[in-house]
Amino acid sequence: MSLTKEIPEKKVNFEFNKEFINVLSNKIKDNDTAFLNRTLKELHPSDSADLIENLIPENRIKLIEIEGFNLDPEIFIELNESIQTEIFILLSIESIVNILRRLESDNALKILENLDEKKKNTVLDKLPPKDRFILQEGLSYPEDSAARIMQREFTAIPSNWSVGQTIDYLRENKDLPEEFLEIFIVDSDFKPIGTVPSSKVLRASRDSKMNLIMSEMQVLIPVDMDKEEVGRIFENYNLISAGVVDKTNKLVGMITGDDVVTVVKEEAEEDVLRLAGVGDEEITDSVLKKTKRRFNWLLLNLFTALLATWVISKFGATIEQMVALAFLMPIVASMGGNAGMQTLAVTIRAIATKELSSGNLTQIVTKEFIIGVLNGIIFAAITALIVQLWFKEINLSILIAVAMVLNMMVAGLFGILVPVSLKKFNIDPAIASSVFVTTITDVIGFLSFLGIGAYFFYG
Repeated sequence: MSLTKEIPEKKVNFEFNKEFINVLSNKIKDNDTAFLNRTLKELHPSDSADLIENLIPENRIKLIEIEGFNLDPEIFIELNESIQTEIFILLSIESIVNILRRLESDNALKILENLDEKKKNTVLDKLPPKDRFILQEGLSYPEDSAARIMQREFTAIPSNWSVGQTIDYLRENKDLPEEFLEIFIVDSDFKPIGTVPSSKVLRASRDSKMNLIMSEMQVLIPVDMDKEEVGRIFENYNLISAGVVDKTNKLVGMITGDDVVTVVKEEAEEDVLRLAGVGDEEITDSVLKKTKRRFNWLLLNLFTALLATWVISKFGATIEQMVALAFLMPIVASMGGNAGMQTLAVTIRAIATKELSSGNLTQIVTKEFIIGVLNGIIFAAITALIVQLWFKEINLSILIAVAMVLNMMVAGLFGILVPVSLKKFNIDPAIASSVFVTTITDVIGFLSFLGIGAYFFYG
């Protein structure tokens, strides 16, 4: 189907290639507003956002600045934060206000929180009082709280209404969400007491009372709950939506499954990136921004590497006597480091999902210690055999086997103890654990291999 042909539904999973991006870039240079608006309108907002992200910065800027080009708010929220920030600089205050007014409150809040303080206040002043109040209230909550991801648009009706009253209300009220799967039933104090699926309302007789066909409210989300905890609750209870209540237990919002999928995805990506020391880096970030984010982590790694080097320097005489030690010792440190990172990854996941607690900590630590011993013995035997066939030196084979077992045991222990200890000090274990675990396994690996060698065999 031609991109220039009008179609009734958005194209989904649209795959664009370099040739198409070149066509779009040429249309941007030609100021072909009609083609650009039509093309992006035909695509799903997510695909349109991908298309804009793949343009070179110069063409992206020109696209936004073309007179008559309309950036759909649904496309804007699909753009990554780095590109959003880039576009914010180009958009007028009126354009930003127009985008916010056409979005649901949770999406509008995501955009607003990425503005600098001065522009944020200016935009808020331009919004209607009702919209301004809703967004200011949302901004008053912690950044990672449920209040930041909930939408203030939801459907709630009194418990004494009939199905007929409810259907008439849903048809006539223009302020309801465009899509909703559940209707909240509230008491006279606007406290939620149950939910009714919209499909059940359509099937029930008009005379049926809503409080008789509702399911009693089982899960409610406090406004200040951490959004990662919200994701865990949705997963545990297989929720598609959940009501959000304030400190007085009044219904103030709703969180839907699509919001939680985004949260879970972001948290998983964040943990992976933090383990690698790159924070919340985006592929579209500038070179200077990426360099700055990675600098502190690499600097810390430099100092830990110097510590490991200092340990090696203390055994210079031993290495001179047996040069083979110099190129065998990285094997011990490397195996320990990898074993430690395996335990670390499992531990951080267990902490994030609340599977690791004070009640089962001792059991888990013991299990990781035993795993370290078993892996140490297995790989010690394999490594010792290879070294024996290579150097035909029994002392060297025994040395590397003993050092391997010791380091694998240490790796298993510290792979779990380091993140647990950091968590107790309210430090995110995903941020700092890997560098500590790697340093410990390197130092213990070199110290055990060279120390045992110096004391028993080559001293």
